[in-house]
Amino acid sequence: MHISVEQLKQTTLKALAAQGYNADESATILDVLMYAQLRGNNQGVVKLIGAGMPKNPNAGEIKIVHETKLSARLDGAQNHGMIVLNQAVDMAIEKASAHDFGIVGTRNTNTSTGAIGYYARRIAEHGLIGFVFSGSNLYVAMHGSYEPIFGTNPLAIGIPSAGKPIVFDMATSAIARFGVIEAKTAGRPLPAGVAVDAQGNPTTDAAAALAGAILTFGGYKGAALSMIVEVLTGPLVGAAFVGFGDVATDCGNLAIAIHPGLLTDAGAFEADVARLTERVKNAKRLPGVDEIFIPGERGDQLWETALGSGSVAIDDALYAALEKAAG
Repeated sequence: MHISVEQLKQTTLKALAAQGYNADESATILDVLMYAQLRGNNQGVVKLIGAGMPKNPNAGEIKIVHETKLSARLDGAQNHGMIVLNQAVDMAIEKASAHDFGIVGTRNTNTSTGAIGYYARRIAEHGLIGFVFSGSNLYVAMHGSYEPIFGTNPLAIGIPSAGKPIVFDMATSAIARFGVIEAKTAGRPLPAGVAVDAQGNPTTDAAAALAGAILTFGGYKGAALSMIVEVLTGPLVGAAFVGFGDVATDCGNLAIAIHPGLLTDAGAFEADVARLTERVKNAKRLPGVDEIFIPGERGDQLWETALGSGSVAIDDALYAALEKAAG
């Protein structure tokens, strides 16, 4: 079905209010969810259906527990991951703008941080190179195992440019967990090779996958990268990891911002990135390929189309579930 972007926003805000968030918190979360939803990314409003992401009634004040001029670590005090990571990104940008480098870690959040390309893009829009890593609950198996011990462990990189920034955003799992939930909601099978059931058997059934484990992308290479993200969002920031501590309520995140002027002229760097982008776009295409896309470009096109037309396509069952969450 197609609905107006404004209708989708208002329904989402009602669902957020029903899950306990105030107006300021809802506005922050809405921005992250719409970034994903309007790009066709499965980190959008699907997060609010079913059990949703209710606010922890015991959430406290986000606190800085360690800080230097280049770094900081935040205790999220059980606040929503999108709110905590937004604050961490603000601090990383501030430090890098003042001192050319900023690194901020967070712990003690109890919800997903959403499409982390959102945060990497924010960093890049300030003329900084951004790296964002996010931990989550135990959903993904190590290569050679069927026991879920990793999160989906996404990473995102934002690169400033004289044109549009380059934004790379990927889960190290073969499919995002909310992609599995979307498939279950819509009654669709999963692609082959992305999940196993509770006994370790390959499955395309979304319900069986949720009871079992998601696999990493690219076999042992993806699993190795997932493990590195686990280190950066667990031990480095003092958060839970692979079952040591309560990963469900103590997710960790890491944001890094680097000024390109540390190594080169920032203006020349952005111009060269734009030149590189143009060269890649104009590379010789294989038969049947109409366009070569750079990281983030396909999503940008969907986003611009949705905003330009004022409407967006959404699965009927997903929107029905969102309306239910909104009361």
